[in-house]
Amino acid sequence: MSKASAARKLASAALYGGGGLSALGAGLYGVLTAEARLARKTIGPAREEPPPDATGWYGRGRPGPAIRIALLGDSSAAGYGVDRVEETPGALIASAVAEHANRRVYLREFCVVGAKSSDLAAQVGRALPIEPDAAVILIGGNDVTHTMRPSHSVRYLSEGVRRLMGAGASVVVGTCPDLGTVQPIAPPLRQVARAWSRRLAAAQTIAVIEEGGRTVSLGDVLGPEFAAAPALLFGPDQFHPSAEGYKALAGVLVPSVLAALEQVPDEEVALEAYRGEGVLPITRAAVQAVNEPGTELDGTEIGGRRAGVRGLWVELRHRRSRQHVPGEAPAEHEGAPVAD
Repeated sequence: MSKASAARKLASAALYGGGGLSALGAGLYGVLTAEARLARKTIGPAREEPPPDATGWYGRGRPGPAIRIALLGDSSAAGYGVDRVEETPGALIASAVAEHANRRVYLREFCVVGAKSSDLAAQVGRALPIEPDAAVILIGGNDVTHTMRPSHSVRYLSEGVRRLMGAGASVVVGTCPDLGTVQPIAPPLRQVARAWSRRLAAAQTIAVIEEGGRTVSLGDVLGPEFAAAPALLFGPDQFHPSAEGYKALAGVLVPSVLAALEQVPDEEVALEAYRGEGVLPITRAAVQAVNEPGTELDGTEIGGRRAGVRGLWVELRHRRSRQHVPGEAPAEHEGAPVAD
């Protein structure tokens, strides 16, 4: 079975009730189930203290109305492992959006360390009352290490995106990272985790775009850096990113969050062929994105139609990176000064 067919099968199984397990094979599922316990033991118990909460107001002195951002997902969204709120993905994303959009930003965290896709429903329910302009979701890694069936993972994500989109939020999903880069995961589990997480990422992409959201492939976006300098980009447990790792993660997401908020320069509206941007059928685009970390996918139309004979049409983008904006500590109230 081709990668595109496997990704499509997972997404279709999730959307229409099938198991989706055969895309990876029951044998691989058994191996992953048995050895994931060993990897979790190697990584060790979670910290008792939660990560710093990035909820609050950003962009002191900038005009309103404020952009409201909801951050959902797991420990990768929460910034597990860092000690300063300025180092969390939430603070880094909100600070950058405030700077580049020249607007005040209110970011609220709903992400939970250890969360799986099955926990998204509760997070979405808590996020909807703030009426977010944009929702950023990072989920999937725990689904793999806890051997949640991919079809279930994708269905939960699809339902969450549908609810957020229905409430008027633009949704940006950072798809499942490539867990084959994680040091405590030893062969053969590493190879299984890589195949599982990549196919889950492709299936997440298809499901999110079908619901009207956009995705950014995280893949092994930190993989080469992890391999070259794991002590720098991995946290102490060698599983979660360090402060530098979260900085790299936010740097990939910020351009797409700005695009979702329609805060991009006019010259970036059109596709740029020299950057490898273009329009592809959804399954081809999803697999290509998995292999090219940092790729943004969003639904589009050709001749007034969203789909062709091979499914939905998708814009494949490689957004220009934005100048890094140091994370700031949030203010508790809109008019309050931001803490130094």
